Amino acid sequence: MKNTLRRAATAIGTVTATAALIVAGAAAANAHVTVSPDDTGANGYSHLTFNMPNESATAKTNKLEVKLPTDTPFTSVSVKPVEGWTAQVVTSDLPKPVTVAGATVTKAPTEVVWTANDDAHQIGQNQYQAFSLSVGRLPAAGTKVTLPTAQTYTDGTVVNWDEEAQEGQAEPEHPAPSFTTTAADDAKESATASAPPTASGETGASPATAAPASQTGDATGAWGLGLGALGAVLGAAALALVLTGRRKAAK
Repeated sequence: MKNTLRRAATAIGTVTATAALIVAGAAAANAHVTVSPDDTGANGYSHLTFNMPNESATAKTNKLEVKLPTDTPFTSVSVKPVEGWTAQVVTSDLPKPVTVAGATVTKAPTEVVWTANDDAHQIGQNQYQAFSLSVGRLPAAGTKVTLPTAQTYTDGTVVNWDEEAQEGQAEPEHPAPSFTTTAADDAKESATASAPPTASGETGASPATAAPASQTGDATGAWGLGLGALGAVLGAAALALVLTGRRKAAK
């Protein structure tokens, strides 16, 4: 009986460790610097939230640099304060003049840099920090806004999240945060108002208002996959334990 319990405990410990590795791997696959806009309507303003996890096992993160677009520049950029971090908005001459809302723009914010003020506010292992910007105006509908970032660690390592994702291809190792603009808010409101009533009597929602799956589903899907694997592995271990007990009883 003791041998049976010992073998069962060993088996459960092994499968639990395996399942933990599956979950950790699923989480690590999505541990990128990402951006989540609260509004993607063209010609409007949006709050952009950058989520930056620490991926080093030995160092902390102490700086985040975000490059802003110069071909479709934001003429307005403001920073939400983060306790223990200093933010700097860098304004530069554009490579060429750009027309924004009927005005010719030759200079605009081109970079935002966040730096930790001290060791206590650096991002450690199993931690992340969120950094937010208010920006505008957003470019025309259907424009992909790419925001390359650089993440600096206390050991001097710099990870550049600047690789362009290509449609139909696997995600690159260090994808650049990005989002695509949608129809202007007034156009979406007009489309919603003219939509036929649904069975419940409510107007149909415009597809443009739905959050992109790449921004909301990656982390959830990864954890769901990991937890599903954990459940399957533990279930198999329990079944093996029951069958072992039956064989012993039959003998």
